[in-house]
Amino acid sequence: MSATESMAATAGAVAETPSFTQDFEQKLDRLAQIAVHSGLGLAPGQELVMTASIDALPLARRITEHAYKAGASLVTTLFADEESQLLRYRYGADVTFDAAAAWLYEGMAAAYKSGAARLAIAGGNPSLLAREDPEKVGRANRAMSKAYRPALELITRHEINWTIVSAATPAWAAAVFPDLPREQALAKLWDAIFAASRADQADPVGAWKKHDAGLHARSEQLNAKRYAALHFKGPGTDLKVGLADDHLWLGGGTLAGNGRYCIANMPTEEVFTTPHKDRVEGTVTSTKPLSYQGTMIEEISVRFEGGRIVEAHATKGEQVLQRMVETDEGARRLGEVSLVPDSSPISASRLLFLNTLFDENAACHIALGQAYSTCLKDGDKLTPEDLAAKGANDSLIHVDWMIGSNRVDVDGITASGSAEPVMRKGEWV
Repeated sequence: MSATESMAATAGAVAETPSFTQDFEQKLDRLAQIAVHSGLGLAPGQELVMTASIDALPLARRITEHAYKAGASLVTTLFADEESQLLRYRYGADVTFDAAAAWLYEGMAAAYKSGAARLAIAGGNPSLLAREDPEKVGRANRAMSKAYRPALELITRHEINWTIVSAATPAWAAAVFPDLPREQALAKLWDAIFAASRADQADPVGAWKKHDAGLHARSEQLNAKRYAALHFKGPGTDLKVGLADDHLWLGGGTLAGNGRYCIANMPTEEVFTTPHKDRVEGTVTSTKPLSYQGTMIEEISVRFEGGRIVEAHATKGEQVLQRMVETDEGARRLGEVSLVPDSSPISASRLLFLNTLFDENAACHIALGQAYSTCLKDGDKLTPEDLAAKGANDSLIHVDWMIGSNRVDVDGITASGSAEPVMRKGEWV
């Protein structure tokens, strides 16, 4: 499906961008440059596999242009259509919801193994599947997770250079700004994306270099502490997260296994590490909604014992939450813990993006499921058995949700058991 010419022709009539200004076009072009140069670190002669919705076509084309200018040997874009996804739930036979396009994901994994970079453009309707049968949604997600596993492992081990950026879409804009006219909502969401991604700055690549250095400095401070655990305390939250043996804090960019330096999430404001899958205890309540595979899950509350979720509730989307944690044994355990100050630019915007890529960078968060081996000392050289022995979790999923706010404190617990303040009211001490 090289560049999917037939789909792109259809998308040209569907995709929308604000109908104004040279300024918008300039910022869109800067975002594409950021994706290719700061996010991917694309190498001359490297292939690129990109995924996007048809609504993101204008940004996908700009990224394709800059990828070829950077020397890409081939750019292959796989477009998706949300309305077509809905048709599956309305007319597909029940038995088909346990199937996924394994051939497609096998092909993507093969591309990564052969040296291709990966770029995803996010920005779907956060409530796309809200009215669909949660049982079918859960089955479809589980089937997709299993089929995607070979590709996901290459990504979570950072064997390839990869990144995620976002494009504003009409449905997403309407969810974030429900009281605004369609075009005005779309324009405001684009402005928010440009600001969070630093595409509104004169030298965005330089701005990313400076920001990246700051995140690395924070990671180094935490690595020097060698905390055994973190203790989160706030309304509805009293959670102790034990950290994996030989854990490493990371933030900003990473040197991938193929030798390319990339920043996986654009934007990013977090420093993160790997929890110990068996050393998480207590209760935690989400501070922002989670948009998961087209369903909104609100006010999540879970209880951990021995590292495992033993009780999980939500005021909205609870059935989908239950299906998610039943994906496999690892889906009930943590694969990531991240610290983000409440004063981060995304949090300071006071926007609820209803998109994990943005909302996770507005608050401290945890992720259920697969751990990143790069967050362990020499993790890229360890076998799956070695990783598990150090506490790294294994799962088909990796789902981030937010637990931080200006009402949450975080302590670092030393090896001797004493507590040191790390964050107070959501800010670094």
